[in-house]
Amino acid sequence: MLDIRHRFRNFRQRSLEPTQVEQLKTDLLEESTPNTTYLILIVSSCAIATFGLLTNSAAVIIGAMIIAPLMLPIRGLAFGALAGNVRLFRLGLIALVIGTLLAVAIAYTLGSLVGISDFGSEVLSRSKPTLLDLGIAVVAGAISGYAKVQPKISTSLAGTAIAVALMPPVCVIGLGLSQANWALSQGATLLYLTNLLGITLACMLTFLAIGYSPLKRARTPLIWALTLTGALLIPLSVSFSELVRQARLESSLRKVLLNRTVTFQRLSFLKSDTNWLTNPPQVRLSVRAKEPISPKQVRLLEAFLAKEMGQPFKLIFEVSQIEEVIGDPTK
Repeated sequence: MLDIRHRFRNFRQRSLEPTQVEQLKTDLLEESTPNTTYLILIVSSCAIATFGLLTNSAAVIIGAMIIAPLMLPIRGLAFGALAGNVRLFRLGLIALVIGTLLAVAIAYTLGSLVGISDFGSEVLSRSKPTLLDLGIAVVAGAISGYAKVQPKISTSLAGTAIAVALMPPVCVIGLGLSQANWALSQGATLLYLTNLLGITLACMLTFLAIGYSPLKRARTPLIWALTLTGALLIPLSVSFSELVRQARLESSLRKVLLNRTVTFQRLSFLKSDTNWLTNPPQVRLSVRAKEPISPKQVRLLEAFLAKEMGQPFKLIFEVSQIEEVIGDPTK
């Protein structure tokens, strides 16, 4: 125990070198300045993320996450608030607001031009944030803050950016607005705020733990950060409870379809995906069948599910035909 305390004390003393503190301030000021490079990164990252969301391509979205321009001013904002550096805090806030509004506008424009209203799973997954997303943001923010003062591990920032994924939720806000899908935009806004506040709070705590600001000076901004983050716990807790309920419903729905319906005895079930943003929820079922499924069968299944599950569902079948081919012994 004494050895651990001694190492932690030495860790703080090494981090409190005046030259290192000044270098950190200089670096954060440069990162938080909304210059041409920053705007180019915002435009390129947003365009890549939006096209990836529209094509439902996880690989393309990851490419936009690696650029991660919005991560830079957040660290400056966090340190500026913690250390009472008004200039750094103001620059970080301005850069963050400009980058966010610009990204929303770009996503809105691209969404309006493309005109896709039936979004894929990559878009829908960013409209239902839970407590798990807040946990990811806090851990990733702590890593990002520590990596800033320890250049040897700065290579982990790409992984941190992917874990938090600030740009895709902003793009989903714009895409939702372009199609007047308010539920989608609201959910993405909540995810963005969750990531933003989680990263900011974690960066502040990391800088404080290392010793870049005395606790007395940091108390007020920390209370504000904790209060704002705590306010998100209510909607995130509700979303988490809803996520658990939906997972149980989906499991029950699959069991009912597979075990208690005649139709599915003749089908080969592949996968299912439920869109909970629609009313009633849409269940997309991928199956293989030797014979086509008729609209009457789908209506009967929907009526059966409404009775068994206690709520209506809209079923959409994606059917792959099974064709049996055997060898001809005469040829």
